[in-house]
Amino acid sequence: MTGRVLGVDVGAVRVGVALSDPAGVLATPLVTLDRDETTWSDLDQLADLVAEHEVVEVVVGLPRTLAGREGPAARAALGYADDLREVFDERGVSGVPVTMADERLSTVTAGRMLSDRGVKGRAQRRVIDQAAAVAILQTWLDARRGTAP
Repeated sequence: MTGRVLGVDVGAVRVGVALSDPAGVLATPLVTLDRDETTWSDLDQLADLVAEHEVVEVVVGLPRTLAGREGPAARAALGYADDLREVFDERGVSGVPVTMADERLSTVTAGRMLSDRGVKGRAQRRVIDQAAAVAILQTWLDARRGTAP
């Protein structure tokens, strides 16, 4: 399947979002959304992004433990993906699959990459979620194409 894919890194406070190119080769940062468990406006914004960018699939990071188990963070991500599917159904974008992807250490990897590029402190906090979403999506795209390291 070709087309743009959206990568999502779900956090307790923010949601990082990345977008692939139409060929599904390269992930780039898109936006960081504020997580809103009261109005679910972040889910609505994701549905808007799917429509705006003609996204064909959404990949949500699944934060397993290093031992591969699913703890509270993984259960929260799975619940978020279920809520996202519901919003897609309500908004008429139900044909877009929401896939889970292992994201162990994606935030750590993103933080190191940003530090290596000289982005630290407050500046890093503003973009770490997008960078983690890029790491999740790029790993998933590479695995799908069979080019993962």
